[in-house]
Amino acid sequence: IRSKSRLSQTIFPNKSTRTVLKKRGRTMAITPEQLSLVIAETFSPNTDARKKAEENLGVAQKTPGYASQILNLVASSTIDQNVRQAGGVLFKNFVKRGWVLEDAQEHGIVIDEAERVTIKTHLVELMCTTPPLIQVQLSESISLIAKTDYPEKWNGLLPQLVQKFFSNNQDVVNGVLKTANAIFKSFRYVQRSDDLYRVILYTLQGIQEPLLELLKQTGQAVQSFSNDPVQLKPRFETLRLIFRIAFSLVYQDLPEYFEDHMSEWMEQIAKYLQPNVFPVLQDPDEETEPSPVDKVQTAMIALLSHYADKDEETFIENYLPNMMTLVWHLLLNVSAQTKHDNLATTSIRFLTGLVAKQMHNNLFKDEATLKQIVLNIVIPNLYFREVDEERFEDDPREFMVTEVEGSDSETRRKCSLDCLKAMGRQFEATTNICIGHIQSMIAEDVGGKNWKAKDAAINLMMGIAIRAESNQGVSQINPGANVLDFLQTQVMPELQDGNHSNRAVVKATSIKFVATFRNQFSKQEISSVLPVLIAHLSSPIVVVHTFAAYAIERMLMAQDDSKQRKIGSAELIPIMEPLFNGLFTIVSNVEQNENDYAMKCIMRALSTAGSSVVQVTGVVIGKLTEVLGRAAKNPRNPQFNHYLFESIAVLIRNVCSQDPNATTSFENLLFEPFNVVLQLQVDEFTPYVFQVLAQLLEYRPRESGLGDAYEQLFPPLMTAGLWEKGKVPALARLLQAYLNKAGPSLVTYIEPILGIFQKLLTSRQTEEHSFMVLSAAVLYFPAQSLEQYLPTIFKLLFTRLQAHRSSKFKDFLTHFFALFAGKFGAESFVAIINGVQTGMATMVIKDVWASHIVSNPPSQRTLAKTQLVGLTRLLCDSAILLGNPAGEAGWAAGSAAAVRLMSLSTIKDNNKVANLGEVVDTIEISYDAQFSQLQFARRPLEDPFADVADPGALFCQSLNQFSQQHPGCIGPLIQNGLTGDEKLTSSFQQLITNKLVILA
Repeated sequence: IRSKSRLSQTIFPNKSTRTVLKKRGRTMAITPEQLSLVIAETFSPNTDARKKAEENLGVAQKTPGYASQILNLVASSTIDQNVRQAGGVLFKNFVKRGWVLEDAQEHGIVIDEAERVTIKTHLVELMCTTPPLIQVQLSESISLIAKTDYPEKWNGLLPQLVQKFFSNNQDVVNGVLKTANAIFKSFRYVQRSDDLYRVILYTLQGIQEPLLELLKQTGQAVQSFSNDPVQLKPRFETLRLIFRIAFSLVYQDLPEYFEDHMSEWMEQIAKYLQPNVFPVLQDPDEETEPSPVDKVQTAMIALLSHYADKDEETFIENYLPNMMTLVWHLLLNVSAQTKHDNLATTSIRFLTGLVAKQMHNNLFKDEATLKQIVLNIVIPNLYFREVDEERFEDDPREFMVTEVEGSDSETRRKCSLDCLKAMGRQFEATTNICIGHIQSMIAEDVGGKNWKAKDAAINLMMGIAIRAESNQGVSQINPGANVLDFLQTQVMPELQDGNHSNRAVVKATSIKFVATFRNQFSKQEISSVLPVLIAHLSSPIVVVHTFAAYAIERMLMAQDDSKQRKIGSAELIPIMEPLFNGLFTIVSNVEQNENDYAMKCIMRALSTAGSSVVQVTGVVIGKLTEVLGRAAKNPRNPQFNHYLFESIAVLIRNVCSQDPNATTSFENLLFEPFNVVLQLQVDEFTPYVFQVLAQLLEYRPRESGLGDAYEQLFPPLMTAGLWEKGKVPALARLLQAYLNKAGPSLVTYIEPILGIFQKLLTSRQTEEHSFMVLSAAVLYFPAQSLEQYLPTIFKLLFTRLQAHRSSKFKDFLTHFFALFAGKFGAESFVAIINGVQTGMATMVIKDVWASHIVSNPPSQRTLAKTQLVGLTRLLCDSAILLGNPAGEAGWAAGSAAAVRLMSLSTIKDNNKVANLGEVVDTIEISYDAQFSQLQFARRPLEDPFADVADPGALFCQSLNQFSQQHPGCIGPLIQNGLTGDEKLTSSFQQLITNKLVILA
């Protein structure tokens, strides 16, 4: 679909008009020296020169042989090191964008099979001969290629890597080990499958023996160089990588070779799990960076944890007691310094995994052992360290993340509490042991003498009180721990202290205690605690007021046993003014970083208030637009930005769902800051702006039309530069809203709109949105305006289907078939497809549409309904498919698909879709780096056949009527369609038995 329109010209430029170097109109091969000149220009301080060089490289990557040219440059030792390194980055990004065939087609990249083979043949060797910084880039490139090609299309990779295990160059050994480690990480954290096991088995056969041999040789070398740190450091890195690779290889199951040679692995591990081993590698003055020994010990204990988690019999019977003793003694000697955090947390998790399983109870059954764990491991790691105080004051957001959300590097405190919770579930004696320590620690703080002891005591109480928890909070508590009494006697006095600067850490922990046990509090208890928490929103201590916002937000989400929220609008109204004042004071503080916890609390409070928020709408939206204006100048915190726009969206929902005319007021307040965002091209905000604009447009009364502002905004939406991947979902939603509201008046833009559809159709990432655009055009443009474009549209769809037969694409395609047939009828559907190719319609109905629905029926009510209505009209509104064998085969297959849909519970029960607003109000909401959909701006999936109340009844009535019109014909066709499928046959017999279908 082409035209002279602005969009078609900008979205579909002539891609062959420029090349990097040309000779007589043809692209010529570029030497490494020539290419290095272009790359060097990308470092130029001159903006124009730098931009031109980047454009030239962009064109060059679309020429055959570009990848080989880049690698020739990287391999050349005569070229500047910085240019070679940049070449390594270019090659890695090129592989990322173009190695997968579909990605290559999308980006116009050409890598023929011969070049792929050449690259894979030489890439490992090249990586091993380049400097370290380039080696890193090539290693990542190998990992990227291996994701798709290993091992079937790259069976030489593993032998090439293993061959380098015994190189005399330790940098080469570690380089190939890092590459192997990156590749084999794909074996972890994925669901088991035959294909996965086949790859693991192939890998094991090639690596298991040389990996063990490398471990032994490295161990011998380490002993030889025991006093030489220069020689030891790279070899300890080798050991670390060996154990990380082993972790990947045994992740799914313990291989036979590893079981048979477990003694050799355990012998090596035992050498290193000793306190103060290889002191020459330990730097007593280093406080933060783990030593090479620490890193190896951490990797070894992670492997031991995995063996224990898998309940491997050989390990448990022969090696576990000794290994537990080694880890225990190592943990007792680990310092409190930051450099030992990873080692400490990994060791504690190992013990936690053991104590949590009943099968290991004999290791911990003595009360003396439990007392040692509590006294020597749990309690010391609960105490606030100097480094914790620094994080509390200097990096409050990171402190919050680790305290309430967890992170990749879990804190000692969290791991210790997890260990304590596991002990409490297995051994009742744990409770009394801990209560004694809690009383002693509280006594230490009499008169406020030792706040760290009080803080640790509160954490210890949380640890023993929790029996079961989930993302929704604590679901079961320890009956031996009196949580409510502890709240009143120890926690509330801390929270009721009005001196914000006094004992700030204890206040924060007390607020965390309240948030943790929110599910155990009644509505009345939460209502009494909320004003106390609101008072802490005015604390000058960032962690304290942030914890307060977090706790309030969590309490607003708390539900009772009937899944109803404990705090509703009635309870919120009396405290709404101080709540919003406190929260907006936090988010409006320009001297502090944007506080996403406070903004999330604003969002949740607005959601809870519902329509009651109308009384403060003007003030709230004014505050939100002020915050938006500041954030747009320098977006820093994606979570904050997301909750900001969710707050705007929920406010619009609450007000405009009650009064659609209120959209005018919101438009007056929001259009100015939104225009600033669009004019400044604030990429972080534009997808949100488009979603909110769509939401407002959808609420706008139809009789009001688009209005001047929306009319002026529409032409720029046809600009090609806007339709980048990050913005496509939001733009497609906005375009859909435009066509829904004023399709006939926008018909002059039909060609650029179809140009958008065509462009989006070419990519996996945007094909869903291409169907959004196309469906909106079919639904809302006058039928006669689309008629001339329909043959081309269907050709484009079939071309895409031929190249991309994924189940997801067929979902979109068959939904469009149903939509089109349901709206325009069988004869139009068949005629257009047959116009593409004679006889093609029946093939499409039988082999694409019907077969996909039988095997992959949609479960969502509206999608299933659309399919059934479309198939009903295809089968029963016309006899166009009858009278010839091919057509009747298509009709029979279509009837089987309809019967499959009739068997779905969403159709049989005529289920109603849940109220979207109620669902959104109770779900977790967060930022997504790919595309952050605003949950409060979501629209229910539109029912294109809202006039059909019961699609099942429509099918049965239409089939009965069609059967009467063609007696003796329909029954045999249905039987042919159901042949071989007992379930579908049974479903159809049930329809006949219930007299829903009566065939003539």
